[in-house]
Amino acid sequence: MKTIHELNKPPHVQGRVQAIIVRDTPRNPARQIVETVALAKIGLADDRLGRRGEAELSTRQVTLIQAEHLPVIAQLAGVDSVDPVRLRRNIVVSGINLVALRTAHVQVGDAVLEIMGPCQPCSRMESEIGPGGYAAMRGHGGMTARVLTGGAIRVGDGVRAVERVVPVELKQGGLFAG
Repeated sequence: MKTIHELNKPPHVQGRVQAIIVRDTPRNPARQIVETVALAKIGLADDRLGRRGEAELSTRQVTLIQAEHLPVIAQLAGVDSVDPVRLRRNIVVSGINLVALRTAHVQVGDAVLEIMGPCQPCSRMESEIGPGGYAAMRGHGGMTARVLTGGAIRVGDGVRAVERVVPVELKQGGLFAG
């Protein structure tokens, strides 16, 4: 019989990128694009952190949400459907359980991300989804990640857990904690 550790080891089922969503500044409306570039230690090139272009040690360089959770959020919020652009998460994925990948390294297209933890909803979900939007997102808000290895990400690209990657900076004694 396999241990829990063995059951949670890569490779997992492979998922797909369903949508890429970015915004220029924190308060600007989000928009959907078909491809972007993940920048190591920064975020997505077309998103607010990537446009700033500075190393960001935040655990929230990229946010991901499961497409399978969108109908659940809609039902809990009492609306017909939820537009993922309104949820302000960067990458919508399908076919892979993001919660099971907490602290895993995940290849998304050509980039490698480290899943850091849950992406908690903000109070803006009340205006984006409607009354009850914040509560509907609790437990379904996706995951936060940071970019370990940069690379292109396109709609339709694969998403899969990979063996842990040690960033070059860490190998060379740098300050970036991987």
